Amino acid sequence: MLKLHNSLTNKKEVFKPVEEGLVKMYTCGPTVYYYQHIGNMRAYIFMDSLRRTIKYNGYKINGVMNITDVGHLTSDEDSGEDKMEKAAKRENKSPYEIAKFYSDIYFDDLKQLNIDLPEHITPATQYIEQMINFVKGLEEKGYTYRIEDGIYFDVKSFAGYGQLSQKDLDKPGNARIEENANKHHPFDFALWKFVPDNHIMKWDSPWGVGCPGWHIECSAMSRDILGDRFDIHTGGIDHKTVHHEDEIAQNDALAGHRVVNTWMHNEFLLVDGGKMSKSLGNVYTIANLKERGFNPLDFKYFCLNTHYSKKINFTFEGLKASAMGYKKLKANLLEHKNGAEKVEEEKLNEYKQKFLDAINDDLNFPLAIGILWTMLKNEPKSKQVYETVLLFDKALGLKLDEVEEEAPSTTEAVPQNIKDLAEQRLLARQSKNWAESDRLRDKIKELGYAIKDSKDGYELEKL
Repeated sequence: MLKLHNSLTNKKEVFKPVEEGLVKMYTCGPTVYYYQHIGNMRAYIFMDSLRRTIKYNGYKINGVMNITDVGHLTSDEDSGEDKMEKAAKRENKSPYEIAKFYSDIYFDDLKQLNIDLPEHITPATQYIEQMINFVKGLEEKGYTYRIEDGIYFDVKSFAGYGQLSQKDLDKPGNARIEENANKHHPFDFALWKFVPDNHIMKWDSPWGVGCPGWHIECSAMSRDILGDRFDIHTGGIDHKTVHHEDEIAQNDALAGHRVVNTWMHNEFLLVDGGKMSKSLGNVYTIANLKERGFNPLDFKYFCLNTHYSKKINFTFEGLKASAMGYKKLKANLLEHKNGAEKVEEEKLNEYKQKFLDAINDDLNFPLAIGILWTMLKNEPKSKQVYETVLLFDKALGLKLDEVEEEAPSTTEAVPQNIKDLAEQRLLARQSKNWAESDRLRDKIKELGYAIKDSKDGYELEKL
């Protein structure tokens, strides 16, 4: 029995799909104006765990994830500079070139993390017509109004507004109104924004030339592919109070009923106990982790050991510990693969049931991994155990079927020329000559080795 925590009701509920045997699911994807950092990646590891758990229970999935490649403003308050155009100016490229470049990197990161991709990947620029039709439908039902900079959703016209975030329309609090004093209510949000002639990403509409509002693409895409009733909508906790609240309003207003049954949100990933910040130099990508000698799956294993609904504090010490744990797991599993002893089927079935119960209890992967470790440690070296772990890996997605390739087999000595370069780099770092340090790191990488800084100096690992 699969139970999931529903952010809308704030309760753990028994999951029952709208259509028997099929789960219809939408995931908020990235805005592809820059690299996705490891905090973003936690959301897609969560999506992966949920999809794998659903499949583990025998369901089929019809999943959708958007790629935001249209012009959007930089804040939920319908203000700020357009993200795609800002990136285009920064890199002297067109917005479409920006979207292609960062989308390719994003999907490569997902591949390295062994993420189970949704069945439909939907770039927003391919859904402008559906977005316009969605806004027209809201307009016809009386949920919109027009002011000088766009078409807005009137939250007071929708009785259910605030149900997800517990917002009180009579207490707008810190909602920003100074950016647009003509809005009827501080919580009202743009459905279609008018843009100046020099705006690059713009489209004709019944109301004038403009671009979609911040929230409308997800609603238009999900309605087009999944219909007006579907099972699960996921995203990061940062989407809960504005983006998803506004999605619910426009979805349910147009349909006349609740569209999404279960809303699920993963918590933040912190770095060294705080938020990631470019000014602090602690915004890391999957590529950055690889530069330090880590396997992307080390990071996935790190995330799976904390429940998706809990904040997770990323440190390189913590990642190193997880990498060692993942390495030990594979080494232990390899021993079972080559083992000749037997384990009673009844005993294996107990482990299988406990594992299933754990992941079905709102994706309790930390407990599930503990059950896996208990089996590896307590049972005799047996290929039956190995095969059971491969079954578990259908939910974990850690590529444990490739254990023989990834398990260490030699202790090849590091060549002297690599050691010399590493020593030169250490001196450069001690002198705070960061440009030379980076150059030497890249040179070492070209020669087939990764260098990882440590308290004792550095570590070298063959790529």
